[in-house]
Amino acid sequence: MNVTILGSGTSSGVPMIGCDCPVCKSSDPHNRRMRASAAVELRGKVLLIDTSTDLREQALRFDLRRVDAVLYSHAHADHIHGIDELRVFNMRHLHEIPCYGNADTVRRIKSYFEYIFDSGEKKGFRPFLSLNEIEGPLTLFGATIVPIPLWHGELPVLGYRLGGLAYLTDVNRIPDSSIELLADLDLLVLDALRPKPHVTHFSIDQAVEVATMLKPEKTVLTHLSHLVDHRTTNQNLPKGVELAYDGMQFELDDPAGYRE
Repeated sequence: MNVTILGSGTSSGVPMIGCDCPVCKSSDPHNRRMRASAAVELRGKVLLIDTSTDLREQALRFDLRRVDAVLYSHAHADHIHGIDELRVFNMRHLHEIPCYGNADTVRRIKSYFEYIFDSGEKKGFRPFLSLNEIEGPLTLFGATIVPIPLWHGELPVLGYRLGGLAYLTDVNRIPDSSIELLADLDLLVLDALRPKPHVTHFSIDQAVEVATMLKPEKTVLTHLSHLVDHRTTNQNLPKGVELAYDGMQFELDDPAGYRE
């Protein structure tokens, strides 16, 4: 199983429009962050986590040539507004792309993108998608995917576990019942917006506390703002914790539950 961090930035992206701060003006490529999302390749199939605003650029930059399913964390703009780019993947492999999310996410996507899901007259080529509400673990391409209920401020959102991988973005609270689903991880990708606390995201220190509690083999912090400099922040993180960057890749064992 191969994991690619397609985007490691917050909703504004980094650099942020009109900002002259040191991170936004940095020449370090690790400080250039597209909106947060990831791709998981499993036995020739690709699961996309969120259709970020930057999906087209991410696909071109990191040679993403197919999408076989989409797992949505929630329906905020930076995580869903690349949805129309999925039509190119429809054209490439000529099949419907199933998309999954909690009830709130499914409802909002249907409302925001009515032109895709309206069953009336079709004008022009639209993404060929199905929207599916997640109510528990599901099986895709022979692998078990476990939804992880989280809180993003007052909004219920989902993280996902696939074998030794857990991807938890846009979160500031993990319920006790979800902690139980996050044992024995090889890789934890975790929201960490900025150094100071925030009302809907973990801070760097809070994310490190979560990593210390869960004890994964490796923790990678994502959804980073322009207040986070890659080099200096990494120098102060504990062993086993580091910042994500766009294009970061990992190779993990096939998830438990895979069937030929």
